[in-house]
Amino acid sequence: MNWFWFALIALICWSGSDLFSKIGCCGEKDKTAHLKMVVAVGLVMGLHAAYMIVFHHVSVTWDVVWTYLPVSLLYILSMTLGYVGLRYIELSISSPICNSSGALVAVLCLCTGALSDYNGPQKAVILCAVGLVCLGVVGLGVVEAREDDDLRRRRQEHANRKYAKSWLAICLPVAYCLLDAAGTFADSLVLERLNEDSANVAYELKFTFKAELPKYVGAACETVGQLFYIYALADEEHVMMSAPIISAYCVASVLWSRLFLKEKLSWKHYLMIGLVVAGIVILGIYDI
Repeated sequence: MNWFWFALIALICWSGSDLFSKIGCCGEKDKTAHLKMVVAVGLVMGLHAAYMIVFHHVSVTWDVVWTYLPVSLLYILSMTLGYVGLRYIELSISSPICNSSGALVAVLCLCTGALSDYNGPQKAVILCAVGLVCLGVVGLGVVEAREDDDLRRRRQEHANRKYAKSWLAICLPVAYCLLDAAGTFADSLVLERLNEDSANVAYELKFTFKAELPKYVGAACETVGQLFYIYALADEEHVMMSAPIISAYCVASVLWSRLFLKEKLSWKHYLMIGLVVAGIVILGIYDI
């Protein structure tokens, strides 16, 4: 059951990272805000890595570093593209598209026999719950893509921020989605060989070392979320279930965008959010 709570904590932390990263990256005058966000994340993760090495005696050898390097590069590249995308697109649109990666990971796990140990009824319940989460996450992106231009303009007026539809605005979160899915699936394979603490520290050490407060709050949320994300994926039997739950942090991000960034939502948004919540609850109850 630990995997479920680890996944939920990662979901909450990464939704907070989404919100504060959006606040930290949306300045129109600062053209390097996304790079400063990456530096802020690197600084906080570097400090956490040093803490784990010094006080928890986590072993990080060159073998661990080189083994985890491909996974780290996929994550870092996807994260950087995600921060760039936040300058061009609303959080309520970007986050659902980015986090459709959880659905892709579930499909990859299914293709590699992730549910082979479950019987027919158990498999049906799990597939139904995972399907609800994936449908809700992907559905949020579809709802945003099909939204009427007048409704979009009215919503952006509430947020006092204008975004134009463009290929760049959509391609950046789509690229994030593909890279993050590849990284998550590779992570689940690499963690069969590496200790989760060593793998997490190896990832944090890949970042290099002035940003405003929201950037560092977002970086702190990112770091805590990453820690619990690794612990959730370390439970190899539940990767197919934990990956969609974690990717559903976009649902909380959409709610935060409504509450704090004034990005207005429609009943369709709330319907998709309800599907995700229902799927997560089913997975949690099923595994108690």
